Amino acid sequence: MKRIIALVLAMLMIFSLVGCGKKKREIIKLTLSTEDAEAILAAAGITLPDAATAAGANTTVKWLSWFDKFHNYSEDEIVNTGFFTFSEKYGGDVEWIECDYFERFNDLAKNILAGTPPDFTPSGTNSTATYPMSCIKNQYQAVEPYISYDDPLWAGMKETADYFVLGGKHYNFIIDIGVSNVVPYNRRVLDEWGFDDPAELYANDEWTWDVFYQMCLDFSDGDENRYALDGYAYAGALVESTGQQMLQIDENGTFYSNLDSPEIERAENLIYDLAKNDCKYHEGTSMWALRNNATFGSGVKDGLCLFYVIGISFFTDTVENVSALWGDIENHELMFAPMPRDPQGDGIYYVGSSINSYALVNDCENPEAVALLACCDRFKIIDPTVVKIDKKQLKEVYMWTDEMLDMYDTCYNLAVANQRIDLTGDLPKSLADTCASLGDGIIRNSNPSSWAQLKEQNREKFDYSIEELNALISDYNESLAAE
Repeated sequence: MKRIIALVLAMLMIFSLVGCGKKKREIIKLTLSTEDAEAILAAAGITLPDAATAAGANTTVKWLSWFDKFHNYSEDEIVNTGFFTFSEKYGGDVEWIECDYFERFNDLAKNILAGTPPDFTPSGTNSTATYPMSCIKNQYQAVEPYISYDDPLWAGMKETADYFVLGGKHYNFIIDIGVSNVVPYNRRVLDEWGFDDPAELYANDEWTWDVFYQMCLDFSDGDENRYALDGYAYAGALVESTGQQMLQIDENGTFYSNLDSPEIERAENLIYDLAKNDCKYHEGTSMWALRNNATFGSGVKDGLCLFYVIGISFFTDTVENVSALWGDIENHELMFAPMPRDPQGDGIYYVGSSINSYALVNDCENPEAVALLACCDRFKIIDPTVVKIDKKQLKEVYMWTDEMLDMYDTCYNLAVANQRIDLTGDLPKSLADTCASLGDGIIRNSNPSSWAQLKEQNREKFDYSIEELNALISDYNESLAAE
């Protein structure tokens, strides 16, 4: 079991968390056992800087976010062992400045203009992206000289960090790679339908699009309100499973179009067939609708949804809540598998890679302390003592089975071995809108266009918007070089 806690602590359930102005929940001080606490601090003493001399020790850093990944607000949660190290070894703390997800950049800009910038925010890809536009707007600063990706603590993340470079410097503390989406299912329901278990199919190298598609066809029946698929993620995840992306970036940091990829065309044709055969939950002609007011996981336990493609962090709610939606976790009903592979592809199971990282706010008060906290979080990813304790927490608090933990390791290793980074989260509006049109054009339309039609409708705007973005990046790099 490696690095799983990084994903668990992300918990980016953005639509269910409270926004600005609402009363904050009360922090509950949860503790580890004495044995575990001493083991972590002993390991940290070998890997991390001395507490007496570490820059940023005994400092409270300000975290602007729509979620709090550091503190606990319920007894039914696990302890963030990275934050535990920052707090117990270095006397540090985090002040959560709560914001609404949709206002996060506006709130950041207001604080910067007022001369009261927070120290750091979430960053990464998609919903947490801060690169490249927010960096170009000077809302964030490079993480050098506070860390070096040549340092042994950080060297394992350099390949990923190189996606987020401007002016030759890195613009994220990359803590770890995560798995963006998996295929969760209820084993009892699959058994009732006589379907083979996807985890077993994967183990036998038989988990392909063809098998996935046939299951979806056999299961779906609109008259019974039964649809194989639900949620927002399945189409994008199927494209990711090709190992290709529509918008890509080269080693020089230049974005380019990959619309004519034959692998993407095969994935989009599969998505088109799923849409035409009514395999996705909807209400009337509204293809935007999700079951039960978009409660993620709805219908899985009840046998009304077969595969609710989503991130693994949704299985780190309370045991009661997870079991109510997905299936009895203590009786091993809940399981997940990687996305199926393209039977015409290269034989590799590609898994989208999410990023667990922080962005350092420009002109913040405590950059050294943010870097120290980031080092504590990075340390727990690579130290086997802390990995073992985090795994123990998952089993004892969230009732994860060894099989679930092993499958996460499998998905994680797939994500790391063939990194596929979604770079569509912080783009100029014209390019972001075009990416959305390309991504949602089939699944969100009751009368979907073919992929050939969709890409030709958007090609000219897509190419032009990419040129605009590359020009902005070039201009910004030149301005940095002139400083």
